[in-house]
This record gives sequence, C-alpha cells and structure tokens, in this order.
Amino acid sequence: MIVLSFISLFVGVLDVSITDVLTGNTEALRVLFISRLPRLLAILCTGIGMSVAGLIMQQLCMNKFVSPTTGATISSAQFGILIALLFMKQSTIWSRAIFAFIFAILGTWIFVYFIQKLQFKDVVMVPLVGIMFGNIIGGVTSYLALKYEMSQALSTWLVGHFSMVLRGRYEIVYLTVPLVILAFLFANHFNIVGMGKDFSKNLGVSHNLILFMGLTISAMITASIVVVVGSISYIGLIVPNIVAMFRGDKIKGTLIDTALFGGLFVLACDMIARIVIAPYELPIELIVGIVGSILFVLLLLYRLKHGTKAISFGKKKQKIADAQGKVV
Repeated sequence: MIVLSFISLFVGVLDVSITDVLTGNTEALRVLFISRLPRLLAILCTGIGMSVAGLIMQQLCMNKFVSPTTGATISSAQFGILIALLFMKQSTIWSRAIFAFIFAILGTWIFVYFIQKLQFKDVVMVPLVGIMFGNIIGGVTSYLALKYEMSQALSTWLVGHFSMVLRGRYEIVYLTVPLVILAFLFANHFNIVGMGKDFSKNLGVSHNLILFMGLTISAMITASIVVVVGSISYIGLIVPNIVAMFRGDKIKGTLIDTALFGGLFVLACDMIARIVIAPYELPIELIVGIVGSILFVLLLLYRLKHGTKAISFGKKKQKIADAQGKVV
C-alpha cells in the first residue's frame, strides 16, 4: 500500500515527476498538494472506512453478505443528500453531510430491525432483503430527483469517482479516522454482540446499545464517504470476506488487516481507472463494480458450498476456547 501510494502521486493527466518535486517546480508542487495528495488521502480513507464499516455490519448482523451496499446504507445516504438539495437552497457540504448522516443511520437501523423480525434468516435471504430495501429507497430518490429536476445535481453522488477531489472539498472524509479508531476500541464488544443477545446478557454487555452504536459508526463512515466521493459498492462486502478467509472471523484480530487491505484494494482500482483509457479516467465505481461483482459471485458460491464445514469448524474452535477459558 505504501509503494502504490507513492506511485499514485505521479499518475494522472498532468505530468508530475519526482525530479520536478525535488527541484521545487511551482506547478508540480501545486498539482501535488492541491490534487494528488488530497486524492490519495481520500482514497485511503474510503478504502479503510468502507471496509471497516462492512466488517462491523457483518459481525453485528451475523451474516457475511451484509454491508453498506446490501444493507441500504449507501442508498439512504444518497436519499439524505437529495433531501438537503431540495429543501436547502444554498446547501453546503456540511449540510449535505448532516442529512446524509441522519438518513444513513435511520436506513441502517430500519434494515437491521426488519431482519431481526425475520423468522428464517437464511445466509442469502438477509442481503437480498437489504438489496430490495435499498432499491425501494433508490426508486424514491430517482422519482423525487426527476420530479424536481435534480437528476443532474444528484448524479455526482450516484457514481463514485475521485476526479473531483481537491483541497478544500474533501476534508469531511477525515471523519472516518476517529470513527475507525472508535470501532477498534469497541471491537471486543462487537464480537460479543455478534454471538447473540443471550450471550451478551450473560457477559453484562448491553446488546441493543452496542448494536445501535456499531450500526451508527458504520452508517456515519459510509455517509461521510458518499458525500465526498459518491457511491462505491462492494468494498465493505468483498474486503472483509477475503481477509476472513485468511485471518478468521474475530473482529479484533482482523480489523487492522481489513482496513489496510481495503485501502490497498481501492488504491489499486483507482490506478487502473486512471491508466486504462489515459488521459481520460473511468469512474472508480465501474472498476470496483466489475471486480467486486466477480468476487461476490465467487464468494457466494464458496460460502454456499463450504458453509456447513465453516460452521462446524467455528463451533469446534469455540469449544476449544471455552475449554481454555478464553472466551471473555
């Protein structure tokens, strides 16, 4: 990730070389600090934030296919942005962010509340419900945008891209940093809540409080990214699942790996988007969507084929942990 981060600073439409930077070329330094460096920071915050948000949602919902994409969080944030554009004549990035936060949190809470009422929580049924719920919100958003002629204004947040990230217009994405730190501090609590309400109660952990706090953290991370970058699907779904295959399902042990791999994944996709049809640039949503769709199908087939084995293996590990007194 460090190597790709350094290379990405010198990839773009305008030629900026290491020599120009070292010799103090004024134009090169302006491009570096006004465009390239803010873009790199936004990319890393996006990858880290969306991956952590997806990991938290999967742990709390006890389902590996739940994420900000399949949990209606992204579509709810977009709906909030539209409401801000409709009802505030001179909306600023902070006003749009506040509406995005509110609607993303409400949408995520409603989704989780609804799936808790489902009698049969099949591993595939839960994300499908989330996708349908997200499509309903997206349909309402599109209808209002067309009715009030806001489609063009809203299009900026419907497709994720980093081409408009400049100094002074992206800083709100920094909110992901304290939120990710907060997620790390409460990682053990998320682990306990993810094992069920009865287990949480036995250990003296408030199940509902931690559940709502975790969902709120995920929603706020997602909303802060959507406001700046737009919609980027699959990151919160794919990255945690790939890391879990190698590092296991314990959130405390995989949080850092998930965050770093998320940053690397988005950075690699962004560089591909800049290089494929240079000097033009593809939206990162397109690259992540193609790669993510393929990986999602492969993960779905893998989970359906090896789900029983994974569950039995997990139970066996839990029994060993119980015997050794390491649960708490």
